[in-house]
Amino acid sequence: MKDRLVTLIGGGGFLGRYVAQELYRTGARVRIAQKRPRDAWFLKPLGGLGQTQFVAADVSRPDTIARAIEGSDLVVNLAGTFGSAMQKVHVDGARNIAEAARRSGVDALVHLSAIGADLDSPAAYGRSKAQGERAVREAYPNATILRPAVVFGREDAFVNRFAAIIAVAPVVPVLRAGARFQPVYVGDVAAAVAKALADPEHHGGQTYELGGPDVLTMAALYRWIAGAIGRDARFVELPDALGGLIAMFGALPGAPITSDQWRMLQRDNVVAAGAEGLAQLGITPTPLATVAPSWLVRFRRHGRFGQLGAAA
Repeated sequence: MKDRLVTLIGGGGFLGRYVAQELYRTGARVRIAQKRPRDAWFLKPLGGLGQTQFVAADVSRPDTIARAIEGSDLVVNLAGTFGSAMQKVHVDGARNIAEAARRSGVDALVHLSAIGADLDSPAAYGRSKAQGERAVREAYPNATILRPAVVFGREDAFVNRFAAIIAVAPVVPVLRAGARFQPVYVGDVAAAVAKALADPEHHGGQTYELGGPDVLTMAALYRWIAGAIGRDARFVELPDALGGLIAMFGALPGAPITSDQWRMLQRDNVVAAGAEGLAQLGITPTPLATVAPSWLVRFRRHGRFGQLGAAA
């Protein structure tokens, strides 16, 4: 990987910062491509002198993607979104990237999808991810597709969001308490990207589902977070009828969940039985409990000096 040029589409996001740092360690040169490159300038001091490049690119505009990929040895598509732009980003954008990668003759393409990608998914998110995978395979058959479960890390919008609620609310409502998750550490996903890029002969054309070592229900996850931040919160598990009603108002500002996210919760977010994953990439999954407490400390009542307690 040393001195090879890797273009990260959407490299300035939550996952992108970890992928970039993983690639820096291999000696690769990294080109960050996204709409507003200035949003990713924080990455520059993390690499060596001249190791990072920035370019403006929009996945919905094939000409900008072609320019971003030109001269690259390897390409990673990290672009993702929720809401009305899913078709444009997950499907059309994925196709634009894969076609540009094929025309440029890059040695490997890694495409980030998601567990739950399914043409028959009840959620538009899951359907768009599946359609994007199909578009990538049609344009670049040897692409490696990675399907992570819910990704956790210091800057995530999952564990941190729940922790922020639990830290201040004496009573915490829990939607879909029995829904199961297999959260995967962001550093492990970044390592999977680097492994796939480094050995396209072995990993090209493969699909890997990435999940952590722990499978938790939504209710159990809430209780674990409460224990990690020393909160004695009371949890109320809401019936699905009420949860669905709340989701109907998901388009309103400040709504806790959108209707599409609610539909996503109707299926477990876990690695499918028999699916290849982190083990086949030579990665040992990181447990939530070994890393999350180090950043969840800020949600304790008195920070790192707070007294830990048991969740109710």
